[in-house]
Amino acid sequence: MIQSDQKFPGMAVVKQTLFQSQIIDIRNAVETTLKKLNPKRPFRQGETVAVAVGSRGINHIETVVQETIQFLIQIGLKPFIVPAMGSHGGGTPEGQEKILRKFGISKSEMSVPIISNMEVANIGKLSEGTDIYFSKTALSADHVVVINRIKPHTKFHSDIESGLCKMLAVGLGKNSGAVEIHRDAVQHSFGIIESAAVYILEKCNVLFGLAIVEDGYGQPAQIEAISHESIISREKQLLQKAYEHMARIPLNHIDVLIIDQIGKNISGIGMDSNVTGRHRDITGDFNVSPFIKRIFVRDLSPDSDGNGNGIGLADVTTKRLVEALDLKKTYTNAIAAISPEKAAIPLHFESDLLAVEACVGTCGIKSNQQARIIRIKNTANLEYFQVSMALKDDVNRNGELSFVTPWGKMHFDGSGNLPDFNPMQT
Repeated sequence: MIQSDQKFPGMAVVKQTLFQSQIIDIRNAVETTLKKLNPKRPFRQGETVAVAVGSRGINHIETVVQETIQFLIQIGLKPFIVPAMGSHGGGTPEGQEKILRKFGISKSEMSVPIISNMEVANIGKLSEGTDIYFSKTALSADHVVVINRIKPHTKFHSDIESGLCKMLAVGLGKNSGAVEIHRDAVQHSFGIIESAAVYILEKCNVLFGLAIVEDGYGQPAQIEAISHESIISREKQLLQKAYEHMARIPLNHIDVLIIDQIGKNISGIGMDSNVTGRHRDITGDFNVSPFIKRIFVRDLSPDSDGNGNGIGLADVTTKRLVEALDLKKTYTNAIAAISPEKAAIPLHFESDLLAVEACVGTCGIKSNQQARIIRIKNTANLEYFQVSMALKDDVNRNGELSFVTPWGKMHFDGSGNLPDFNPMQT
């Protein structure tokens, strides 16, 4: 082992107390909320329903979708699944269906067809001039149901951020809709998502939405079926709950943040800017709490399927991550989001050791031992993380944090790489 005790400060693992869901039985939670639902739009036996499902890695999404499908069948409707993920999956039908399969959502598992294509219809125009695109497959159905997580967006803050409305305006708009909304948001702000959702809810027969709000551990804390007429108002309320529940890095003024993995299954931009406090985009840059000087990303999540959108928010990465990128998927996503900055490949090194040296050596401190370093698995898993010795007093002052391991050296293997993140080891 290459021991770096002379190069870098000692590290220890810290545990953070997060908001925890009380939901034990996901199936029961979905069934209960759907039975309480009273759709205001009439329907007849045998009518079809396009069930829109996105590309985010939502825990238990396969169970949520399956229970929704069964409910629709029980009330006499004929559901099928439509991918609602904008330009993700390389902007291809095959790529989008592949993403759903990774989540356990397939024809064999759900017992209903999955119709994946990128064809859209222009259904109208907002007063701002934004064209509204909507999946032709979803339009062909008698009804539409949208299932999505409601959470803070990584790019902007508004009354409506990431959730049911965004799925209607961007996800079901496929690549064309994603490009149109993101492009016009440069001039009109992302408030156009709400405007687009209002238009779609008036023009399209959306039966209901199923909203998921997560706890600090990424588990469903609230699952709620919402009739079409209440989707916008209720989503605004649930977004506030999502902000309250979300996990963050509770320490400030960090010299180096080491992130083991980024990926589309973790965040829309690979690493959640609500956690890192960093964003770079034509719609606006920001560097806010926890005020990180350098970000080093070690690897791309295998579940991201080569999409490394967001790597441009890092300062340093590894050669192995760069070699794992599917540039077509990464570029397609970044261009559709009008954000080529996030696909820009940063400095990349043969080993983690060289990468950490580059970060510590460029953050403006006189001694490496003074470096305020945090290491996390990814921005969606923040119960446990590592801190350097310089953060000891900060941790002790925070009542939500506690040390779970003693201080230890930062170890690198014979190739100069860190072991994978393990909460019980330094």
